[in-house]
Formats: sequence, C-alpha cells, structure tokens
Amino acid sequence: MVEIDRRSALTFGIATASTLAVSGPTFATAGPTEGREVAPGVRRIAYGKRESMIPAYKTVGLRDVTYQPGASSSNSSMANDMVCHMLEGELTVEAGREMKFVAKKGDVWTCVKGMPENARNTGTTVAIMRVTDLMA
Repeated sequence: MVEIDRRSALTFGIATASTLAVSGPTFATAGPTEGREVAPGVRRIAYGKRESMIPAYKTVGLRDVTYQPGASSSNSSMANDMVCHMLEGELTVEAGREMKFVAKKGDVWTCVKGMPENARNTGTTVAIMRVTDLMA
C-alpha cells in the first residue's frame, strides 16, 4: 500500500477541484437566459437537428425545455412525435382527458403528433425536460 503525505493529498485535492471548476457547464446546468422564452418562466433550448436513419422519420432533433417553479406551458396539438425525459425536477403533465401524471427525475414518456399536452412545474426547483423530436 502506498502512503500519501498531507502535501500530496492537498495537491491531489486542488487538482481535482480545478478540473471540476474548468470543465464548463453541462446540458443540465443551462442558464436562466439561454434559449428562447416560450411562456413565462419556460425556456426552450435547441441543441440541433440531423437527418434520421429511422425510415418513418426524416429528421430528429434534441432540445431542453426548462420550467421555473410554478411555470407552465400549454400545447393544444403536438407538431410531431417525440420522446421526453425528465433530467431534473418534476412536472405535472396532462395529455388529454385520459392521461395525467407527475413526471419525476429520470422518467421517460412519449407524445404522439396531434395530441394535446399541458405541463406545470409544481416542485420547488427548476424542472428540465429533454425532448427528442421525431419529424416526418
């Protein structure tokens, strides 16, 4: 077993902290002014689109939708199929009369083109929903 003195431990700790400090922001730490505001307290941050290899879809895209506590959005008709994933926080989601649920961190669900969806951040922290758009 290798012994480590205090000076080596301190150097290692500083090097580790420096690496974390300069590694930069991640998708989950998007700032409050990034992207475009789509409703009060709700921002859409687009990351990009690309041609799809899935025969049913021409293009795929990736975006985050951030909700400040108490913020909500309403969509009467989804423009395309999509897969949604809760990165942080939680949202109360209503998808028509038949479907109402609370999406918590780590949850995944799908939306179908044309279906309505309303979402509200009922938590006390920022909620981040990652959306993979599947466009025909």
